[in-house]
Amino acid sequence: MHAAQDPLNRRSAAAGIKDSDPEIHLISGGETRLDKFLLIAETVHSWVDYIHLREKACTANELYQAVKEMTRRGVPLAKIVVNDRLDVALAAGAGGVQLAGHSLPPAAARPHAPGLRIGRSVHSPAEAADAAGEGADYCLYGHVYASASKPGLPGRGLDGLAETVRTCPVPVIAIGGIEPGNAGQVLSTGAAGIAVLSGICGAADPAAAAMAYRAAVRAARLERR
Repeated sequence: MHAAQDPLNRRSAAAGIKDSDPEIHLISGGETRLDKFLLIAETVHSWVDYIHLREKACTANELYQAVKEMTRRGVPLAKIVVNDRLDVALAAGAGGVQLAGHSLPPAAARPHAPGLRIGRSVHSPAEAADAAGEGADYCLYGHVYASASKPGLPGRGLDGLAETVRTCPVPVIAIGGIEPGNAGQVLSTGAAGIAVLSGICGAADPAAAAMAYRAAVRAARLERR
């Protein structure tokens, strides 16, 4: 099996990505129809590290078929993360699963998926520390800034993110209202990467938006030197 298609290979194979760049996670859901998201994924996958299928209304079979369609369009399996549905992630050979508070805990998922990259969505330093203790490979923390996906809820801010990074022994990916213009501030907390929804999916030119995010995280990496 080619390395780019190996779900156990956790590093991105895209030519536009350097191994040491902070990660970019693209997440579906919200206002973007699944068929449109699949087209966006095909267009931008070279510029992002992971692509999450977060489709709460989809059946297991619909999610499975979506993964297969993404790979048909050239998205490496190693980059595909299925939210909540461990069964679908395993059946489709995806690279990872993202677990929410209502999902199986990482400790319960790990014995059934030793090769899967397991993420856990958290909202506080304590939750992040617990998730790491349960075997999560990384935590998705948010929301950092006010976000259209969380209407009416204020962001938790950079201080909360920084505390979570300090507390959590596994990488922390920040989500919520992150744009190319503020990505550097977010990553200055020590976060291992960023997650994006509308910043790419809602852009007039998703490919250009993805490249702008890639440039921003690369600039942040160089700033850390």
